[in-house]
Amino acid sequence: MTKTWVITGASSGLGLDMARQLLAKGDSVVASTRRADLLSDLQRQYGDRLDVVRLDLTAVSEIYGAIDDAFRRHKRIDVVVSNAAYGLFGAAEELTTAQIDLQIATNLAGSIHLIRAALPHLRRQGGGRILQVSSEGGQIAYPCFSLYHATKWGIEGFIESVAQEVKPFGIDFIIAEPGPTATNFGANLVRADALDVYEQTPAGDVRRAIGDGSFVVKGDAARTVAAMIAAAESAAPPLRLTLGSTAYASVSAALSARLAALAAQKEVAESADRPDL
Repeated sequence: MTKTWVITGASSGLGLDMARQLLAKGDSVVASTRRADLLSDLQRQYGDRLDVVRLDLTAVSEIYGAIDDAFRRHKRIDVVVSNAAYGLFGAAEELTTAQIDLQIATNLAGSIHLIRAALPHLRRQGGGRILQVSSEGGQIAYPCFSLYHATKWGIEGFIESVAQEVKPFGIDFIIAEPGPTATNFGANLVRADALDVYEQTPAGDVRRAIGDGSFVVKGDAARTVAAMIAAAESAAPPLRLTLGSTAYASVSAALSARLAALAAQKEVAESADRPDL
């Protein structure tokens, strides 16, 4: 049975790959982008099965209107993919207030409002799926990506809670956590002006690794997208979907270290309880 999908950030990267794969297999796509012209070739190829919507996720009122209109036009939408995001690169001290505010407005607040806009429609139609494209960076952290991590850790916490709230309505969430993947993510990084004082620090090491190409990118975009689609179409989708060997290794190491640190604090943790209970 064919499905209808909403995909934000569908004009590039994983969002564009997903739109192509879904359309090729016969599904319909509502593709949101800030530049509709970037999807003109796909529009000509697939006609009415591709519904292109101009949407800026930092304009909150646009999000609710666009989602309301999409459900009205298509009657039923099976999967909402919250994909639009970008990377802000620089040590925390190097970032400007405007850069910080825009990163949060796009990656975190935009995703929150998209999900909130979709929930009443999914609830009324008897269920559906929401696929949030996060990152290994929702579970681990690299230097120079502090605000990007803040948005990804933030949206994952939001979804952890909301998933419990709406499970009785047949609404499932999937948090996709790809590792470094061959897309245009790196080329589209917004970079802060570097401070010399960070040159010989872990922040400087990461800056050099990205600059000289020694930061290894193992993830394949098409395979990553195919795994996301398969999860969204499965009978029992996972809440978290880790994608790529780099992500698996780094998330596993981070969670193991966190659990070990927690176990070491058991006695201190229990000492904070009320003594009369």
